[in-house]
Amino acid sequence: MNAAPTEHTGDDALALDFVRFALDAGVLRFGEFKTKAGRLSPYFFNAGLFDDGAKLSRLAQFYARRLIASGLAFDMIFGPAYKGITLAAAVAIELARLGRNVPFAYNRKEAKDHGEGGTLVGAPVAGRVLIVDDVISAGTSVRESIALIRAAGGAPSAVAIALDRQERATDEAGRDAPWSAVQFVEGELGLKVAAIATLADLLRYLQSNLDPALAAHHARVAAYRQRYGV
Repeated sequence: MNAAPTEHTGDDALALDFVRFALDAGVLRFGEFKTKAGRLSPYFFNAGLFDDGAKLSRLAQFYARRLIASGLAFDMIFGPAYKGITLAAAVAIELARLGRNVPFAYNRKEAKDHGEGGTLVGAPVAGRVLIVDDVISAGTSVRESIALIRAAGGAPSAVAIALDRQERATDEAGRDAPWSAVQFVEGELGLKVAAIATLADLLRYLQSNLDPALAAHHARVAAYRQRYGV
């Protein structure tokens, strides 16, 4: 796989502002956290903690600004259950506020056998569809979204996420792969990924921070990236 790491098409100030916001909101934390791959990470990003109206509104602003800066072409937004549901709605609201009104849809985990039925809710899935989620851990959610979108008659076009961890994915046997989940989505699934911020942005923020308590985390995060990064 020859996919290059995700690059920002907007200004880096947006990424650093987002890192600061995530830290202030308690969404980005430092310590020792076990990842799905069984690694001990010195930081943890929990988008579920964007848990009030003010935080969600600000988060949507970051997504919208990154999307506008990226130049990605899309006709509608799709939010995979469960975190993607709230994100898709919030981003659609913010884009409409900025003058770009697009429809959105999302899926249920369980099919509904009454009312409108099925697993898809919202606008009809059609045209170029942007998938909005918090992170890409293994690409499983993206693959499932692609299948749902295509089955409904839409064309998956790109993915927007909050944070690209820029670390190696694991294969089915649990071994480290030479590519990240984002690189897999771009290289194998053929979808461009726009991330508000990356692990490199977090490291830049820590390195330049005047707060000794925050700057002290730089060495551990840098060592983690050195060991598992792409």
